[in-house]
Amino acid sequence: MKLKLDLDDLANDFFEDTRLAGIVAPLKSYQFCWNLNHLLHFDFRINNDIEIQLQKKQRSYYFSVFEYREPVGSLVHYLYNNQYDGEYLLPEFRHLDFLWLMKGDTVPDAFFQQIIDSVKTINGVQLVMELTNEKIKNKGHLIF
Repeated sequence: MKLKLDLDDLANDFFEDTRLAGIVAPLKSYQFCWNLNHLLHFDFRINNDIEIQLQKKQRSYYFSVFEYREPVGSLVHYLYNNQYDGEYLLPEFRHLDFLWLMKGDTVPDAFFQQIIDSVKTINGVQLVMELTNEKIKNKGHLIF
């Protein structure tokens, strides 16, 4: 008997009860996280254990992931770098610098909109938009 991993099921399970925002902000990731932490009173920290590694053109590309766990409840925030050395984590969104995934608990529309509005106030942020699952072609790249 041969077992087969169904990547579509894996992606659907991973993205259940998630919200994803795309951010255009030509800032270094540590600067952007510092701004988020300062503005929102979060504590984003880099998590090297869930860094995303992609193999393309016989090279390895590493996309850092920053993590913040809400002190109450089970909501976790993940901030992905979308670019590394000329490659993109989500090539269909080349214009985005960061991807913000909220996972682990239901994210109410009002809370999500409040986050988007707050991020827009950071100097250097040019665009913040919600990304729906249907728009993402390479969902598997976000799974750690």
